[in-house]
Amino acid sequence: MFGVLDLATEMEGCRFSIGLRNSHDKSMRLAMTCGYRVFVCSNMAFSGDFTPVLAKHSKSFSLFDCISVGVDRMQRNFEPMRKQVESWQRSELTDVTAKVVIYKAFVEGKLDVPKHLARTVHDLYFEPIPQFKATAKLGEFLETRFSQSF
Repeated sequence: MFGVLDLATEMEGCRFSIGLRNSHDKSMRLAMTCGYRVFVCSNMAFSGDFTPVLAKHSKSFSLFDCISVGVDRMQRNFEPMRKQVESWQRSELTDVTAKVVIYKAFVEGKLDVPKHLARTVHDLYFEPIPQFKATAKLGEFLETRFSQSF
């Protein structure tokens, strides 16, 4: 079982999520994660900003108690995450600072990612393509392709 729950929050421009995975046959342990970016996939990829529950199934395992403790831990961690997001929203990143960060990440190798992505990251940061425009272009492209084949 895999799932992600998006939570309604009072924050502007951000939403927290809870990721969940478990198995009936005990082939994987119960896990819950939360954050402003949660990834859960059936290929076992599972990540979030805070993971309060990683419980093995055992004879004395109590699902109710485990989830109760996990939800309590999540609730206590939402406030620090909310403050972090608000801090990021209040900060302004100058173009010069952004270029230095990208340079340090890729050229100086401070971020463990392929160096050939530096140009793409730079272009997407300084010349972002709004998602709705890209989606509209994709829709037009697919419409012309599919209308020709029918």
